[in-house]
Amino acid sequence: MILNDQQALVDAINQVMPFGKYAGRKLLQLPEPYLVWFHSKGFPEGKLGQQLALIYEVKLNGLETMLKPLLTTK
Repeated sequence: MILNDQQALVDAINQVMPFGKYAGRKLLQLPEPYLVWFHSKGFPEGKLGQQLALIYEVKLNGLETMLKPLLTTK
């Protein structure tokens, strides 16, 4: 499961949104209402969907500030 893997968390934080209004932003930088919308409509299938769901949980639980230092600059 993605929650048990520290590298998976770092990867999710730094994954770039590949499509939509926020294409090019890292997932941790997506606005919470956008993630709430995905949560209500359904996350995409596959790895990206798992990563978006994880970031949704991060923001829902107020952990975004704690994880911001893990953002890479690439």
